[in-house]
Amino acid sequence: MSDDNIIHFNPWRDFNDAAPLDDPFAVEPYADQIACFVDVVFGYSEGLIPVRGFVDKGQGKDGRPHNIWIDADATAPEKLTTFAGWAAREGAAVYVIPGTVAETGQARAADVLQMQSLVVDLDSGDIPAKLDHLLHHLGRPTLIVESGGRSPEGATKLHVWWKLTEPAEGLDLDRLCQLRGEIALKVGGDTHFRSAHQPIRVPGTVYHKGGLTRLVQIREATELEVDLAEMAERISDMPPMPGVGMATAEPREKPAIDDVLATPVHEGGTDDWSRFEGASAAIGYFLRLVHEGRISMDEGWAAICGYNAAMLRPSWPLDRLKRETNRLWELHIKRHGPPLVRLDSASPAQMDLPTFTLGALLDDASPMPDDIIGPRVLTPGGLLVLGGAPKVGKSDLLIALLVHMAAGAPFLGFTPPRPLRIFYLQAEIQYHYLRERMQQIGLPPELIAAARDNLIVTPKLRMLLDAEGSARVAEAIRAAFPDDPLDILCIDPIRNLFDGGPDGDGENDNAAMMFFLKDRVEVLRDHVNPDCGVILVHHTKKLSKHEVKEDPFLALSGASALRSFYTTGLILYRPDEEASERRLEIELRNGPALPAKVVDKLNGTWTELTPSSERLVRKDLGARHDAERDRKNLVVLGLIFDEAAEGRLYTATQFAEAFENQHDLGGRYSIRERLAVLATKGQIKFRRNFAEHGFPGTQSHFGYLVVRDMRFGRDPVIDAETGEVLDEGVAVLPTHYKCPHSGRAREVENPSVWVYPEEAHD
Repeated sequence: MSDDNIIHFNPWRDFNDAAPLDDPFAVEPYADQIACFVDVVFGYSEGLIPVRGFVDKGQGKDGRPHNIWIDADATAPEKLTTFAGWAAREGAAVYVIPGTVAETGQARAADVLQMQSLVVDLDSGDIPAKLDHLLHHLGRPTLIVESGGRSPEGATKLHVWWKLTEPAEGLDLDRLCQLRGEIALKVGGDTHFRSAHQPIRVPGTVYHKGGLTRLVQIREATELEVDLAEMAERISDMPPMPGVGMATAEPREKPAIDDVLATPVHEGGTDDWSRFEGASAAIGYFLRLVHEGRISMDEGWAAICGYNAAMLRPSWPLDRLKRETNRLWELHIKRHGPPLVRLDSASPAQMDLPTFTLGALLDDASPMPDDIIGPRVLTPGGLLVLGGAPKVGKSDLLIALLVHMAAGAPFLGFTPPRPLRIFYLQAEIQYHYLRERMQQIGLPPELIAAARDNLIVTPKLRMLLDAEGSARVAEAIRAAFPDDPLDILCIDPIRNLFDGGPDGDGENDNAAMMFFLKDRVEVLRDHVNPDCGVILVHHTKKLSKHEVKEDPFLALSGASALRSFYTTGLILYRPDEEASERRLEIELRNGPALPAKVVDKLNGTWTELTPSSERLVRKDLGARHDAERDRKNLVVLGLIFDEAAEGRLYTATQFAEAFENQHDLGGRYSIRERLAVLATKGQIKFRRNFAEHGFPGTQSHFGYLVVRDMRFGRDPVIDAETGEVLDEGVAVLPTHYKCPHSGRAREVENPSVWVYPEEAHD
């Protein structure tokens, strides 16, 4: 027997070596839910995420915890999903500490540097009632997660998350942990979350306890974000659930502020609320208006005193009213940051309303104030709005404008009187990409040097220009320019910083837009310098080219209130999407109209193009179209000439039908159009009949097509005296031509002389 017929048995290998089959009932990690969770809990944070893999109890398995640290960046969801896959196969649960640390190996509470979410773990008691209590008092959360476990009553255990608008650090981090404990106490949640290093299960991973496998899954997800100070106030105001946690008193709803301001309240507790509750509510309401800059401090105190006198029976003594006001003011500042108090000079009493007679205006010969940006583009106290579609280059144009203004140099015809002090509040470009853009700006070194200290720029901000945000901006401006007043405040873009007021409406609402302009932008300007100019950058909506051409400023996104409010509007748009040139439309309230500018960025520098008869847009494409028309003209003229030499003449209709879709001339209508143009230009004329060669008169309005020097047939023409061959064929001379003015057929005066319309006119 040959060796080829012997089958060898490997004693180290058994016969059941097939790949294991997938379990159709197995629960697998869900990558999309993991990614959603990572965004909510770590999306704004920097550092490392501590990840834990614990073998769930009740499976009959043992195993040590498996710990890893992953970067809180764009790769985190994929890495966490990979770890979750391993954990699912090993029967391990996946936990994270919902905060970031600086180094691998760190996982203590003191190591946590940033946290950007607030969580409560509901794992016992009447969980649905607890959730309802939280929703009623704290608002809708960002995530509701079913953690996989069940309470003894059979209810699904929940993790409830609120995403913060920015990561909490330092004292804010301590405050965040205190709030987690306070929520847990008030609703009977897990109080271990008072510690920053308390781990929590990750949704999208597998729960294995007791041998049961379930997906830790997101029940509800929103895009809501909350401010830490605002949540602190809500949690403070939230009453504890009856019979749960730290108190068992029946919760009492706060009275509505509209009822408080209009309802008298007596001492002795005979009304729906006490004098203390009414006074606290009214004082808090008016102090919020003061803090937001909507009324001055004097106006706020007058309103508080008015409430005290009208609604408290008997009224509080003024010293007690003042003490309570000061206490609540300090508490409000602690919770919401420094106030942006409206200056009394910014809102004069109506009795001081300035008025002028016509004569006084006519007689006033005092010099006009200097423009901040001339000519009248940005005037003292003026508001300029720069609008443009995304990616049209408005931010790049704006940066170039601000650098020139900060250097005291003209830009595209816009001139500053001197180097200007500019604060550029921008909320789109992150620091490193902002740094890269500034380093690639491509302006002369001497211009950059002159603007270095005059232009202050913020990286991308995660904030609203609300009361607290405005106060922060005002402090930053004062720190940037401590000695001299600001010249220009630039906000880029409106959408990312917009605060629509108490009703929270968006930029498309006229009332919300007026609130933002009057109670946010103007108040902020009044604090830093009432005479400084403001530049707002705004997006445009999609309109047709015709609509943009008719009125470019209708393209500004949002409410019409914006256009009625600004003193100058600039719209940057591309008339042709395939060209690099852009058109800058200008609308002035405080000066004569300025013509639109055609601008382009050439060799890294924004340049104004001079209007002329030269094609401004799509030059290359236009040149190709011109060349194609010239080619078709030559082909048509050549075909008429060559066909006549072969003994064939055509009317315009016959020619178009004969050569349809040949020689890339297009359809017969396109060919007729070419023939008509060539006839108007005098390059084609006509002969009414050619009977001597067998071509009778035609019914065509014009006749047979004739081109210059055209000859019919190839019979030789011989000189009768010398016998010399002079030419081939018979000369075909025109009898009619197309009048370039009326388009009608006219007789040729001298068929032997080929006259073009321009020469005939001369």
